Amino acid sequence: MERERERGGANIPGKGGLHNEGEGADVRDKPVRVLAFTSGKGGVGKTNIAANIAYIFSQRNRKTLVLDADMGLANIDLLLGLTPKYNLYHVLKGEKSLAETLVTGPGGMQVLPSSSGIAEMTELSRGQKLTLLDAVNSLEDRPEFLLIDTAAGISGNVTYFNSSAHEIIVVTSAEPTALTDAYALMKVLYQGYDRKKFRLIVNMVNHPTEAREAYERLRHATDHFLTVALDYLGFILHDPRLPEAVKKQKALAELYPSSPASRCLQDIASRLCGEMPGGAEGGSIRFFSSRTIRSSRE
Repeated sequence: MERERERGGANIPGKGGLHNEGEGADVRDKPVRVLAFTSGKGGVGKTNIAANIAYIFSQRNRKTLVLDADMGLANIDLLLGLTPKYNLYHVLKGEKSLAETLVTGPGGMQVLPSSSGIAEMTELSRGQKLTLLDAVNSLEDRPEFLLIDTAAGISGNVTYFNSSAHEIIVVTSAEPTALTDAYALMKVLYQGYDRKKFRLIVNMVNHPTEAREAYERLRHATDHFLTVALDYLGFILHDPRLPEAVKKQKALAELYPSSPASRCLQDIASRLCGEMPGGAEGGSIRFFSSRTIRSSRE
């Protein structure tokens, strides 16, 4: 029997829910719903999906911040045609504040860019994680959604950012290698960080049936070998317009809103936006916690 869809978000003890703050409520008191977009295998479209979901959220007046957490090979700014002057490297060096590095992207989304080609950023130290924690939690103007675009694989940075999120959205293609790597990522997060809820997007499929079959294969493996809940969030069709959008450095949903993949992205965004908070594995407005840092691998 198909698992019940988990619900996203989290409340702070003593505070209102995601949508019921008073008109004069301090923005820093508002819960932030943190979604990590991750993958076991590279090249499955994770960054493109995160960027487009952020654009769609912003178009729907849902204040959204995207954190490019692919510390060594960051490229979400390039994907969106942005030219940031500063990035997370400058924040971690103490040269700039987080607010000074934010850039405004399409639809009004905020993007927190990272560095590319700096080896020391590929594995953050405990001190750097604490610096990032303080910087993020000191933001005056909090978003409703914080989308984390992680690197692919199972490195320390990847597991750290995933374990810090309320919801983990695993992106895969229907290829056996991608499914195997997606399983490996969930296994690491389950065994090492006790994460028991995951959501799946199957990208670059020719037909919805192909995506559903890929999901069932992966769920069969998780049911037999892991004690986790794997929720089917949706699929994204192959779309010849996507390479055009990438070349033009535009979000697909902005440039070709009626294309097949854009419609799939709109459906996924609607599911995420329509969900009420509660039931996620996070639980704090502080999307990084000291406990997470203490338990993460150095």
